[in-house]
Amino acid sequence: MQEGNWKRNLYILMVCQFFVMAAMTMIIPFLPLYLQDLGVTDPQAVSRWAGFIFGANFLSAFIFAPLWGRMADRHGRKLMLLRSGFGMAIVITLTGFAIGPWSLLFLRLLNGMISGFIPAAIALMSMSTPKKHVGYALGMLQAGAVAGGICGPLFGGIMADLMGFRMIFYVTGATILVAAFGVLFFVKENFEKKEEKVKTNTLQDFKKIAGTSPMLTLFTVFFIVQCALIGINPLLSLYVQELTTSQNVAFYAGLVMSVMGFANMSASPFLGKLSDRKGAHFVLLIGLLFTAIITLPQAFVQSYWQLLFLRFLLGLGLGGLLPSINSLIRHLAPEGMESRTYGFSNSFMYLGTMIGPIAGGWLASFAGMRSLFIVSAILLFVNVFLVKTRVIPVMNRKMAESKRKKTVIS
Repeated sequence: MQEGNWKRNLYILMVCQFFVMAAMTMIIPFLPLYLQDLGVTDPQAVSRWAGFIFGANFLSAFIFAPLWGRMADRHGRKLMLLRSGFGMAIVITLTGFAIGPWSLLFLRLLNGMISGFIPAAIALMSMSTPKKHVGYALGMLQAGAVAGGICGPLFGGIMADLMGFRMIFYVTGATILVAAFGVLFFVKENFEKKEEKVKTNTLQDFKKIAGTSPMLTLFTVFFIVQCALIGINPLLSLYVQELTTSQNVAFYAGLVMSVMGFANMSASPFLGKLSDRKGAHFVLLIGLLFTAIITLPQAFVQSYWQLLFLRFLLGLGLGGLLPSINSLIRHLAPEGMESRTYGFSNSFMYLGTMIGPIAGGWLASFAGMRSLFIVSAILLFVNVFLVKTRVIPVMNRKMAESKRKKTVIS
């Protein structure tokens, strides 16, 4: 790919990811309220349905991610972006016409099945970007997605007050449709279809990919990161309520999430460039160690402002985690199976996103909110150990071999 093409793709996909993430996060905070509009009035029933409907999206995404990865390797990553973009635009628009909780559950399952816009964008950029710039490109994509995640709930709250909940789904669908057309007309991919000599199934693909050291460790690290950090988010507002006497708990809880997002968005491009210079494995190890150290004292804060400061620092560390993992996956994936490798990686991510809040709610129910931060810190320290013992040695060896080959050639 020409030098200018990958940069153009990067800037376009950054904007598209911003729109998609903003659109998706417009609706998530209001699903319980939408259920009330659909006739579910009992508070316990609303909580149960909200949990099922939130998890349904990630369950179907977890199941179908490897399939879309296989399709991307065979037919191109841009096609998967278009499939996801146009598919989600239709399904989310239809969600505005839901007539009850069962239809809403079905549509969320369907949305998870066809989702994957952001993972497909990551796969496309990682394959179309020169390897020496992959860290920077993925860091910039992360910044675009995080910025959308910050703005989405704000826009959604304003629209919910002005237009009602159903209108949010129509606006969300239209926004994703704009992003899909942006990909269709402006993103370029030089994809060369290669015929597979041996036809394989999903299990055989996973065995081959997982057998590439240290890929299974990276998948495990991805899963643990999602469990440890996402498991806290749904209950964070309760912790804020415990720390402040203010009546504006929703505002202060939103500020805690936003300040972490701003820090993440700001740090991602810088840490991406650092991973290109020093190695993604180095940034991953430092980022995990930093986030583990910053997570632990959050269990012992005595004021809201202490929590706010620590969440900001946490956001800085998070800016390097996911781009580093994705960059390492790009470098280690078996040739011709790059998108399938991302597909399995996304399955581990979705599984962690689904299990984290469930396990977090269960833990907080009998051990209290503060226990969540302690357990999360322990999980992150486990990740530090895994990366230090399983990933760093392999990557150092590969870098040494690459230097030797360059020396021989020169």
